[in-house]
Amino acid sequence: MENITKMWMGPLPADSPYVKPFRLYYVQNGVEKNWDLLKVHDSVAVILFNTTRRVLIFVRQFRPAVFHSVVTSSGSDFGEVDLQKFPPKIGVTLELCAGIVDKNKSWSEIAREEVLEECGYDVAVERIEEVMTYRSGVGSSGALQVLYYCEVTDDDRATKGGGVDDEMIDVVEYTIEESRELMKQGSKINSPPSCLLGISWFLMNKAPKLVCPSKY
Repeated sequence: MENITKMWMGPLPADSPYVKPFRLYYVQNGVEKNWDLLKVHDSVAVILFNTTRRVLIFVRQFRPAVFHSVVTSSGSDFGEVDLQKFPPKIGVTLELCAGIVDKNKSWSEIAREEVLEECGYDVAVERIEEVMTYRSGVGSSGALQVLYYCEVTDDDRATKGGGVDDEMIDVVEYTIEESRELMKQGSKINSPPSCLLGISWFLMNKAPKLVCPSKY
């Protein structure tokens, strides 16, 4: 995953299937305004809890956007990025199992496919519980995301996961206690808000039923 030896930037192709930038004009309270936006796919994310070993399932992957942000925020010129000074690991994130909605299927079925492809668990769509729907990237895309919850067991493991095609995804496990540590005040982790929301929801709504009440 971190074996990246070369990196450079180029113009965004007009036919990109993932990102379409544009400027929106509107009149608000009699004043003409504009806002630069991105049209992106809606998405799903899944909180996965393995009840056999009582661990939450996450994925780790290299995110170019995170790497670019870290490098440029430091004041460095990305066109001449030093991979010794800025090792690729700074762009590796901890996330929930997730994926874009780009198929003519129900969102819960897409979530089921992501669970299998990324994490290797084969579960019936009926076992995937919808948690909530919200907006991500409200300043740039306003895309919709649906958060799901699914309990799995070791018996549901069909493959080692890791994604499809040229995806490079590591499946990682955190105990309830380790997940709680991620949410401590002052924590600094490479995770998107959806992951932190998912952990918080799990700790508030599921963990109290799974651990000894007297312990927390």
